[in-house]
Amino acid sequence: MMIVLLISAYLLGSIPFGLIVTRLAGLGDVRHIGSGNIGATNVLRTGHKGLAALTLLLDAAKGFAAVMLEKHYFFLEMSAVKMPPGAVESAYLHSIEMIGLMAVLGHIFPVWLKFKGGKGVATAIGVMLGISPMIGLSIMAVWLIVFFASRISSLAALLSFALNCITAAVLNGEGDFKLMVLLTYMLCITHRENIKRLFNGTEPSFRKDNP
Repeated sequence: MMIVLLISAYLLGSIPFGLIVTRLAGLGDVRHIGSGNIGATNVLRTGHKGLAALTLLLDAAKGFAAVMLEKHYFFLEMSAVKMPPGAVESAYLHSIEMIGLMAVLGHIFPVWLKFKGGKGVATAIGVMLGISPMIGLSIMAVWLIVFFASRISSLAALLSFALNCITAAVLNGEGDFKLMVLLTYMLCITHRENIKRLFNGTEPSFRKDNP
């Protein structure tokens, strides 16, 4: 069953909602504009804020759905198996981490798009909302603060996850902290070119004087 859930999480994560919604709206292939990314930030560059918001919600929803699916089947299976409480908690943390990571990897490397997808931010937020709503909401809060202060989406994404590694360590201990560190590392990899531009001062922003 775990293999089926991992594959399901990957396939859920690999649904390219940014590409789907822009095509349905008659805007063509979003990969041909801006950064060439399929995520909400690049959809926003079409000038359609509603479509960008919809992409953000759908990308987050697939990460959240993958986690909820795992929770349902994990406790369904555990109800039929007698295990010590500590062993159940350990198995749960391991399985939920794997499912969350697979959903994000699906978004980054979607099979439908020759493994060239988005950067995984919204899907990772959805994963954390499913696992720990408080951490998920904290990520969103930091993202909003940094974005409205800087108008730089990549900076907001990186700081919101990096800073909330501390939140995870304080609130939920080793399990969520480990997952947050892994997700932050993955996002640093997908944003490696953005990081270079941030240090060089050439990263694009959404300020009115810098479209």
